[in-house]
Amino acid sequence: MRYTPAQHDAFARDFNRDSLVILRNHIPRDKLQRWREAFQPLLDAGIEAERGKPNRGAERYYVTLPFVPPFADPEIYEDRDILSIIERVAGPEPVLCQLATDTPLKGSDYQIWHSDTPPLFPELDDNDTPSFQLAVNFPLCDVTDDNGPFETTFGTHRMNKTEVMAGLNDGSLPVHSLKMALGDVMIRDVRAIHRGTPNRTETPRPMVVLGYSRRWLHRPEVHIRVPREAWNMLSPIGKQLLRNNPIVDEANLREERESYRTFAY
Repeated sequence: MRYTPAQHDAFARDFNRDSLVILRNHIPRDKLQRWREAFQPLLDAGIEAERGKPNRGAERYYVTLPFVPPFADPEIYEDRDILSIIERVAGPEPVLCQLATDTPLKGSDYQIWHSDTPPLFPELDDNDTPSFQLAVNFPLCDVTDDNGPFETTFGTHRMNKTEVMAGLNDGSLPVHSLKMALGDVMIRDVRAIHRGTPNRTETPRPMVVLGYSRRWLHRPEVHIRVPREAWNMLSPIGKQLLRNNPIVDEANLREERESYRTFAY
């Protein structure tokens, strides 16, 4: 591990306060360059499939990644620093349930302010529960002011959305635009109010998302189709993380797509 248990504790405290932490320069850049090269044909296919009805707003595409190399990389999804922080904020034995990307192109716009999941108990007036769904994000390029940085708010993962929107409207709640370098990793609570921003460049800006949830949470709209041969080769940690996902024959790997189209709450 790169960090000590005491540092993991500090990251968890910062996460619980702000809704996110960023591990700088955490994944080797050359590894992510290989991801970027392998991703481009998938993006091209996703754009073609969604032409005229992009699934995350104008010129912004959600593309699921297959659980095959280079994307099925235990050095990333089993990373002990990342898992140590996740376990501190979302409990033991988390489930890995999502492997996908969000990519704005030139012509994209600001998304509405939203969270990625409804409250766990919507009948209550507040959202003040411990974390139950996390996103681990890392870009496949440097993220600058020009190519669609993630905009978010701090601490709103445990706030009532009506109060958050009032603070955004009157300017009392600060907005943070997060630039990231290739190799940086962000761990965030998906309840925090955030939005995507326009990519004003000619180059796509892919952001990978690994979704981790508490061991008892199931979101049927997302899953990872694990090839049977790959399942048989997983480490014990990998099998624990992926235990709730469908195991499929290689020939059927790409037959079904996620139904994750409702993304803003």
